[in-house]
Amino acid sequence: MAISDQPIQTNALKRRGLMFVLSSPSGAGKTTIARKLLAEDGEIAMSVSVTTRPMRPGEVDGRDYHFADRADFERKVEDGEFLEWAEVFGHLYGTPKAAIKAGLKDGQDFLFDIDWQGTQQLYQRMETDVVRVFLLPPSIAELEGRLRSRNTDSEDVILGRMARARAEISHWDGYDYVVVNDDIDECFAKVRMVLEAERMRRARQTGLVDFTRELMR
Repeated sequence: MAISDQPIQTNALKRRGLMFVLSSPSGAGKTTIARKLLAEDGEIAMSVSVTTRPMRPGEVDGRDYHFADRADFERKVEDGEFLEWAEVFGHLYGTPKAAIKAGLKDGQDFLFDIDWQGTQQLYQRMETDVVRVFLLPPSIAELEGRLRSRNTDSEDVILGRMARARAEISHWDGYDYVVVNDDIDECFAKVRMVLEAERMRRARQTGLVDFTRELMR
């Protein structure tokens, strides 16, 4: 058989999944980057949170969020069913523990679109599984311009979001990676590089021990 006719051997090593956190102030591009990542990377899935927020038109229970009333959510908190939870703008959001832990063991990566408080809780509970990425706007003026260009919020809401943005930016040093989003394509490329590098960490390659033993025989 000619070399060119030989079947290609693939050595996809078993690995543990990771929890890929994207955080940013509102308007810094987090949602756009997250959507691009989900569309172009088949190995990562969005973590579906539980929330007390009312369902919006077009949303599907179980796909966008698991919708719950406040009493049910608080019961889940008491029962320890969340890896992290927080109250944002009067609504509760939480990450279900059981599904995430099972997925990580099977090599599934999860994407988290959460703020610094949720990130802190995740890291405290699942330290080695968490990769934290924070997106910064190129300037405060640019961030405010992006928020105003949406034409969806009142002046009071915009001012509130800007105040919250400054507070969130102050926590940039609690992340493993910080990327300035001055160009969406360049920012996305950098985020992809971080994800690929983290997947290759030796500690996550759970199949390496058996693989290297076989090589040394």
